[in-house]
Amino acid sequence: MPELPEVETVVRGLKARIEGKRLLRLVLHRADLRQAVPTGLAAKVENRRVVRIDRRAKYILMHLADGGVLIAHLGMSGRLTLGDSAHPAPPRPHDHAVMDFEDGIELRFNDPRRFGLIDYAREDTLRQHKLFAHLGPEPLAKEFDGALLARLIEGKRTPIKAALLDQRVVVGIGNIYACESLYWARLSPKRLARTVRGSRADALARAIKRVLEHAIAAGGSSLRDYVDATGELGNFQRHFAVYDRAGERCPGCDCRSFIKRIVQSGRSTFYCAKRQR
Repeated sequence: MPELPEVETVVRGLKARIEGKRLLRLVLHRADLRQAVPTGLAAKVENRRVVRIDRRAKYILMHLADGGVLIAHLGMSGRLTLGDSAHPAPPRPHDHAVMDFEDGIELRFNDPRRFGLIDYAREDTLRQHKLFAHLGPEPLAKEFDGALLARLIEGKRTPIKAALLDQRVVVGIGNIYACESLYWARLSPKRLARTVRGSRADALARAIKRVLEHAIAAGGSSLRDYVDATGELGNFQRHFAVYDRAGERCPGCDCRSFIKRIVQSGRSTFYCAKRQR
């Protein structure tokens, strides 16, 4: 599933091409995605100018000039890719929505597994929307630091890896970046979340920001389906320290140990048992 760096990379690609453009036409080829696309969506968004594109957690938000917000989530296999409406590429299977913008810009939403979604809300109700009301803070926000992280996980008896995947604690950190952040913070993924406080929480908050920023700079991670808005693969998978590196040497210490793989809550976790405590 695309995580925060992948979604942020897509957002930046869309901002560069369609922010400030008018959305001329929306054609839906299939409305039964993870949830049903709102009835009458085209009438709500067509001929509106996109004044801002940003991200909340793993959701892409297109803010329209009349106060409407077009919401997209990529799910497990979704893609939002730009093209030329004057010379469109042939239709592809699973092109569920096609949007035409000013200056001949086309945007396609393609999702083979249909775990993604397209939704709509009004700007003044966005914070209370069912998709956003429960979400925790953004890890790249200025106010996100060790003290805030410690408060968010205070008393939690779950492993710290599970706490980082809880979108109510902090948003956007999926399996890849939880593993990588814990590695650089030297914390075991099995450590109870409630024990991560003080200097440990400070180290983890710094590691989260560092890993996410590095991943964004690399265009995200492409393991299966992910591409950015221009169709290019991400490159951060070339820089993984531990994720999907089971059996390889630890790259950050002279422990002469190997990266281990365990399963936590049905998800693979990769770590160095000697470095991470």
